[in-house]
Amino acid sequence: MEAKTKTISDFKLHERDTGSADVQVALLTQRINHLTDHLQKNVKDHSSRRGLLMMVGQRRRLLDYLHTVDANRYQAITKKLKLRK
Repeated sequence: MEAKTKTISDFKLHERDTGSADVQVALLTQRINHLTDHLQKNVKDHSSRRGLLMMVGQRRRLLDYLHTVDANRYQAITKKLKLRK
């Protein structure tokens, strides 16, 4: 829970921001990284793999939205999170 609040505080756009696309992408990236580590240790956990793929797709849709709405925010968040594309 503490990591989530730190992530939100790092990526929020204004004081009470908890749900902007930037924050959502950052939280999804955090969960994706955690699940990736889990799946490297537990290869046969297919239900978690499906959840991971759904999260990756959701993050991709949010990043596409950011790219069309505000390219500068898109560039900043991909650079800050070290994402490709």
